[in-house]
Amino acid sequence: MPKYLVTASYTAEGLKGLHKDKASGRRRAVSQALESVGGKLESMHYALAEYDVVIIAELPDAVAVSALSLAASATGLVRTRTTALLTVEETDKALATSVKFRGAGT
Repeated sequence: MPKYLVTASYTAEGLKGLHKDKASGRRRAVSQALESVGGKLESMHYALAEYDVVIIAELPDAVAVSALSLAASATGLVRTRTTALLTVEETDKALATSVKFRGAGT
């Protein structure tokens, strides 16, 4: 199953909810949300950086990822960014694939 990196930043209201639910409560909620679209939580970390939360998740496809992202964003409590992750083997396969591409102006 494809893996995705999800980074999230809480709004002020979202941070109030985090204080109420605690980090363990949010992890349960994220795990349940992932499972509801056929996914699985691999890891979830809180960060002292640009993003408040970093998640690695397995999800079946882009539709499941989009559904999850739209549902989270619709709450207005969190802003997310999702990045598809490739395995080393997938990257090697991409590197071995012949692509006919001409750069701009060349």
